[in-house]
Amino acid sequence: MNLVKRKIRDMRELKIQGAENVAKAAVLELKKCADKSTALTKTRLLRELEKTRQELFKSRATEPLMRNTLSYILSNIEGKDAEELKEGFYSNVKYALDHFRTVENKIADIGANKIGNGMVVFTHCYSPTVMAILKKAKQKGRSFEVYNTETRPSLHGRVAASELNKLGVPVTHYVDSAMRLAVKEADIVLLGADAITPDKVISKIGSEMVAELANRYDIPVFVCSNSWRFDYKSIFDFGGLEPGKAKEIWNNPPKNVKVCNYAFEKIELGLVTAVISEIGVYRPSVFIEEVKRNYGWMCRDIKLI
Repeated sequence: MNLVKRKIRDMRELKIQGAENVAKAAVLELKKCADKSTALTKTRLLRELEKTRQELFKSRATEPLMRNTLSYILSNIEGKDAEELKEGFYSNVKYALDHFRTVENKIADIGANKIGNGMVVFTHCYSPTVMAILKKAKQKGRSFEVYNTETRPSLHGRVAASELNKLGVPVTHYVDSAMRLAVKEADIVLLGADAITPDKVISKIGSEMVAELANRYDIPVFVCSNSWRFDYKSIFDFGGLEPGKAKEIWNNPPKNVKVCNYAFEKIELGLVTAVISEIGVYRPSVFIEEVKRNYGWMCRDIKLI
């Protein structure tokens, strides 16, 4: 098995975790394809790159960040021969990797401005983007508290609470079933996103409940995300989200007891106040238009051959 196929297998078997890590790994595998190619014509090189791109897509069918990143790299590359085509390809690879290096800090700077002194911020699970915003707010000298939930069965909420505690941020940690008590005391809700589609946000299980509670108590809900997670084709369809392992919930349930362990759920865009991304803070409908304006390639099919 060659190295590219081995990496694709690792992605398919979930040995690489985290949407950004998956996207970066996919970029490097596509780059290896170009590095090793001996194609003498543009058509042959494009066929090789497209074949690898499709294999990477299949390895993680519900990763819009990976799909968008690979599509960007292969968009608008031109050249009279294979060598010139590679130059454009490598330039796009560099831009994509630079995007990952800078985007989190941009979002953190923008999002931290939403946190004022004395605020109670509610968050759920562990979102690296939300954590970056909270850390940046602390660095800017803001005095605030965080209420968060444990997020069973992964308990990623504990990880978030522990990290914030080390930074000196006061944290009150709740069991998931006490979510209502926590949300109604908050001034603002910050949630991460696995994908943003034209009509919903896909996020960790429990996030829709958070948004519905916040709406009931008139508390603003901000979804914090790299805009390259926008999924214009809705490949991350809620109906296709596979549940996690039942044993994570109950190792040995009685016969005929069905255990549901969904990892993700949808949040209707009507429950979201705004999306905080590297392109700004926008209501969901405006966010979608801004994505189309800034990243038009993301909202069309890239056909190479």
